[in-house]
Amino acid sequence: MKLLFDENLSPKLVAALNDVFPHSAHVDRIGLGSVPDRNVWEYAREHGYTLVSKDSDFHELSVLLGYPPKVIWLKRGNCTNNQIELILRNKAEQIESLLNDPEAAFLMLL
Repeated sequence: MKLLFDENLSPKLVAALNDVFPHSAHVDRIGLGSVPDRNVWEYAREHGYTLVSKDSDFHELSVLLGYPPKVIWLKRGNCTNNQIELILRNKAEQIESLLNDPEAAFLMLL
């Protein structure tokens, strides 16, 4: 399961979650920091990533454009990297179900 973390999430999540989500990346580390969301969307689509973000922009693109890529929307207020890591670890089965469901475009995690 390849996740692409948006710039509103810490790049440290890539290493912290490598055992559960190998081959994941962060937009800043692949040269996509501060680029328009549509460019990140296209990169994720072309390279087989699932987008992970804390804001609604990618969810809105998902509704507008469909998928791929699929989107995980972390609908949480301020929280630590450890809390985000724990959320994603605890929801790994749901995330896998999202990726395997041909009808699902996004997953909202509260």
